[in-house]
Amino acid sequence: MSQTASNLLPPQKKTINSGTLLQHTLNTMSQVILGKEHTLRLALACLIARGHLLIEDQPGVGKTTLSHLLARVLNLDFQRIQFTSDMLPADILGVSVYDQNSASFKFHPGPVFSQLVLADEVNRATPKAQSALLEAMEEYQVTTEGETHPLPSPFFVIATQNPSNQIGTFALPESQLDRFLMRLEIGYPDQAHEKELLKGRDRREILQDIEATMTTEQLLTIQASVAQVHVSDSLIDYLQKILNFSRHSPCYRNGLSPRAGIAMLRCAQAWAILDNRDHLLPEDIQAILPATTNHRLQPSAELSAQDNDEIVSHLLTVPLD
Repeated sequence: MSQTASNLLPPQKKTINSGTLLQHTLNTMSQVILGKEHTLRLALACLIARGHLLIEDQPGVGKTTLSHLLARVLNLDFQRIQFTSDMLPADILGVSVYDQNSASFKFHPGPVFSQLVLADEVNRATPKAQSALLEAMEEYQVTTEGETHPLPSPFFVIATQNPSNQIGTFALPESQLDRFLMRLEIGYPDQAHEKELLKGRDRREILQDIEATMTTEQLLTIQASVAQVHVSDSLIDYLQKILNFSRHSPCYRNGLSPRAGIAMLRCAQAWAILDNRDHLLPEDIQAILPATTNHRLQPSAELSAQDNDEIVSHLLTVPLD
């Protein structure tokens, strides 16, 4: 790496004072979900970058617990939607009911009108029900019967899905996948942390004792500060090299879109905020690269047998210079 640190630093600028608050939040979350500090950090970066999170993993590894935990530590209103094959869009968005007193229809908001929404087992619903989340996730609003209803702020969707080889699942279309800033896997704990889980208190009991680490106003301030993280021209060039590599490499069927590039940059800026920095480093882009691209890239026929980590690893070989 021949780029000097001075080339990556912004001009005189006040440091964003949020690292201590966010580190306290991560430390608190680590008391409930053990041995997954990097995953928790990615999930928090996704939230403060105003993205949405998709978690794909086996049942019982802590997907739902992570959702409850984020709502708890960030003091957010929480709703859980259990997706099933017979679910209708109105079950998610809400429905208009005729009010005899006013002789008019009154809109009754659905569970999507919450600050943090857990869309549990989203791939068990039909594509029609899955698409009901599209406008909400992209536009932060819901339109029904010609009327537009704004969603609360902040608004964050965590969707969980079971592996596609399980019975009764409908694969998420690419347009839906692209709405998620990140896709994560929690995975099994290592032996030491699993032993601590088995010997310790129930995670749900510990979760009830967790107190909020910040107010909604503080969270919104941190989210607003993400756009203020300085990005040097050399790092913009580096990100463009990654995007161009994905578009011309024989490794992938389709390259990363401009929207994916914008999402990656925003997420890298959020990662810098977690380090209490007001400027971006190449390591920030590299840290968020796998989680922000593994659901957007499809391997070519030659690489179809490789797993997600191997597919994304090619992007990490793109040189900075």
